[in-house]
Amino acid sequence: QVQLKESGGGSVQAGGSLRLSCAASGRTFTRYAMGWFRQAPGKEREFVATISRSGGSTIYADSVKGRFTISRDNAKNTVYLQMNSLKPEDTAVYYCAASAMFAGASKRDYDYWGQGTQVTVSS
Repeated sequence: QVQLKESGGGSVQAGGSLRLSCAASGRTFTRYAMGWFRQAPGKEREFVATISRSGGSTIYADSVKGRFTISRDNAKNTVYLQMNSLKPEDTAVYYCAASAMFAGASKRDYDYWGQGTQVTVSS
């Protein structure tokens, strides 16, 4: 089992920045690729970014490419999502997830999920 806890959400104006953190506990963190997803009200949960076990490979959704950066600190068992140039359409609950297989863009690739943290971007 892996327990995941997100933090760092909040309210920000358009153009602002936030950094989300996801702390993992339980099994060895380096066994898992990590991902971030988000879900806006009335919409499906969608892929945001993913990072490989070593941190050497990342994939981003087109909607956040160039604005968001995913990273991980394996010594701290933590994955981050730096979000810059935020837009109102980035408003959602953001979830981190752990995959024992590979860093994919599908929800089905992930085995464990956090409870989520709210990000609200006002215009």
